[in-house]
Amino acid sequence: MSKMIEKKKQIVAEIAEKLEKSKSTIIADYRGLNVKQMNELRKQLREADVDFQVLKNTLTRRAAEKAGVSELNEHLTGPTAVAFSYEDVVAPAKILHGFAKENKELEIKGGMVEGKVVSIDEIKELAELPSYEGLLSMLLSVLQAPIRNFALVVKAVADKDGEAGEAAEA
Repeated sequence: MSKMIEKKKQIVAEIAEKLEKSKSTIIADYRGLNVKQMNELRKQLREADVDFQVLKNTLTRRAAEKAGVSELNEHLTGPTAVAFSYEDVVAPAKILHGFAKENKELEIKGGMVEGKVVSIDEIKELAELPSYEGLLSMLLSVLQAPIRNFALVVKAVADKDGEAGEAAEA
């Protein structure tokens, strides 16, 4: 009996540590997904370095309280799978949201981003953000625009001066 209690305490401690270390945590209801769909979801999450686990609600509630995010407890009902991302804040939201669009059985319940509990709507907004590379590309376009416009003006002035010089020679 005490071995079982110790094992559960260890699991609670591990989940609490993951909640504390995680930059982004998404809670989902996977009820209705078949094995093939679950394996595909796990594969997509694994490729993005996202830790995805099916967890017991009672142990996860205790871990959330231990980690100081007991607001997550309202989402811990029914079958629960949790995606932990330690590097990329957006990856689990993008993958789970995209997968949920294709597979109506997957339901995002809520989550936590950088220590703050967020709603389903906030997770969807996060999922619809452009990728890091896309944002970087947008930033570079904005930074290049003034230089490009200046170059076009200088070229137009040079062309105008060239035409004026040719007209004066004729």
